[in-house]
Amino acid sequence: MLRKTVLLAVLALALPITALANSIDFANQGGTVTGSNAGLTFSSTLIGAVNLGGSSFFGSNLGTLTLTTGALTSGSLGSGATFGGGTITIAGNGSNGIPTGTLFTGTFTSAKWTFEGTLANGTHQYLLTATLAGGVGFTFQSAVDTGKGFFSGTGTIESGDTNVVVPEPGTLSLLGTGLIGLAGVIRRKLNIS
Repeated sequence: MLRKTVLLAVLALALPITALANSIDFANQGGTVTGSNAGLTFSSTLIGAVNLGGSSFFGSNLGTLTLTTGALTSGSLGSGATFGGGTITIAGNGSNGIPTGTLFTGTFTSAKWTFEGTLANGTHQYLLTATLAGGVGFTFQSAVDTGKGFFSGTGTIESGDTNVVVPEPGTLSLLGTGLIGLAGVIRRKLNIS
């Protein structure tokens, strides 16, 4: 009896992983990052969305991507830091067929600000990364140029990529049907009325 219960628990934990079926890839370019020890504010132009509702959209201005972090928790703005959690919002503006309004919004538990090095022209470059709170459903990264010298409060966004994994409705329906069937089989095996 205990063996069957453990097997059922393992199956129940493994099945939701299959529900993560579709990923949407958003590209951004341009915009600014401003920041202090109180946090970073990131605002960029959306230039691409791949696999959004089964379609792909590209253009020079499809909407906005905004990200705000919490306060600095370790490190420094110049050499690299970790910031507290915050929010990200991706919104479409209706151009080139992309939907108007919020396309994705989410929270993350922390963000890393990493000094990547000095480019040939003397510009310093940083990488900002974050992962969705409580799961594997969202990753964000973007390169930021600060001009000559370390980050001192403002920077220009070079490029970025955000990947969002969303459950596909058909997969969720299939998962639900499978769980109902599995419950029926277990009920018969255990003779529960």
